[in-house]
Amino acid sequence: MSISVSEHRLFLEGEADTQKLGRALARLAKKSGQGLTVFLEGDLGMGKTTLSRGFIRGLGHTGAVKSPTYTLVEPYEELTPPTYHFDLYRLGDPEELEYMGIRDYFNGQSVCLIEWPERGTGLLPKPDLEIQLEYQGEGRSAVVRARSELGASLLNELELTGPRY
Repeated sequence: MSISVSEHRLFLEGEADTQKLGRALARLAKKSGQGLTVFLEGDLGMGKTTLSRGFIRGLGHTGAVKSPTYTLVEPYEELTPPTYHFDLYRLGDPEELEYMGIRDYFNGQSVCLIEWPERGTGLLPKPDLEIQLEYQGEGRSAVVRARSELGASLLNELELTGPRY
């Protein structure tokens, strides 16, 4: 009998740990073979882009991973699964997402990493995983929450992999 994990708390000592968490989640997402929506939450400078960088590199991207603050979305369509990194920090109105065809990105086959998801309220689908990053002493705490069955499955595997991530 398998016990489902709905929340996992981690201490991230620095940037390397944050990227390591992103790579671990990427491995699990790739293994699942399904699309995945991840909300990345936390104040400026908490490591949302760093975690996304680790995730995207964990899927095999070797080039630069920049924050899409001004473009709203940075596509990595060559990856398996195709991945889209959103940064909604500068979004003026959630309706702008409709104009850019936001719904097309959530097709069940792609990964969508979304920084500042609260700025797209009402137009974004429910996430599979929600990751809250906050200061904790000299590092960061990451609270990874499952918000779907897929998210719970991935989180359960993350729990099982323990220190390997």
